[in-house]
Order: sequence, then structure tokens, then C-alpha cells
Amino acid sequence: MPTLPMHRLSKLAPYFLSVLRIFAAGSFLTHGTMKLFSWPAPFEYPLNPMLYTAGILEVVGGLLLLMGLFSRPTAFLLSGLMAFAYFIAHSSNSFFPVLNHGEAAMLYCFIFLYISAAGPGAWSFDASRAQSRVG
Repeated sequence: MPTLPMHRLSKLAPYFLSVLRIFAAGSFLTHGTMKLFSWPAPFEYPLNPMLYTAGILEVVGGLLLLMGLFSRPTAFLLSGLMAFAYFIAHSSNSFFPVLNHGEAAMLYCFIFLYISAAGPGAWSFDASRAQSRVG
């Protein structure tokens, strides 16, 4: 049985990065819409100023990342937001994310940190703006 030439997938990396950014941002956005607009479901805790601010950052940042606009600074800011969320809301319950229900915050933190370093991928407003400046 022949092996797959996995190195050929490296040509698709900028597109896979865009897919990762789009799906992570779309999912992240719903956390903010729950807090601010009770959609797709009502938020289960009363909103305090910290949660309200997080909701605004989740909606605005999620939309910017979804479009791939100002992706690097937005992703860096959201990575920090998720690091704070993990340590404020989850880590005191247990060391292990599977036990403290902080897996999503931890994964968003590192996905966004990666996007801040790698960029938004090929399918983004940032990439099209960079191409228009060159060509």
C-alpha cells in the first residue's frame, strides 16, 4: 500500500490556516453574542462589567478575525483575553483543563496566539490588502 505524500499538503497550509481562523472566530463570536444578545442561547450568569467587556471583545474581535481584518493584533488581544479567562474562571477549580472546564479557553488562547504569529492565511482581507499594495 503506497504512503501518502504528506509534504504536498504544505502547499495548502495558508488555506488550512484560513479555515482554522474562520471556524475558531465563528465559534468564538457566539460566546459574545450569548453574553450581549442572548443568542443562540441566553447566558447563564448575570453580567458584571468584566463579562460585559469580554462580550464586547468577543463580538468585535470575533467579527474581525472572521473577516481576517487586523488579524494579528486582534488575535493577540483575544489570546490574552482567553489566558485571563482561563486563570480567573477556571484554574482555581483544578490544575487539569478537563476537570476545570477550561479546555475551550485554553484552546482559543493558543489558537489565537498562533494566528497572531502566523497571520490570517490566504483567505482574508489582510492578505488581499497586502497583495493590492504589492501589485
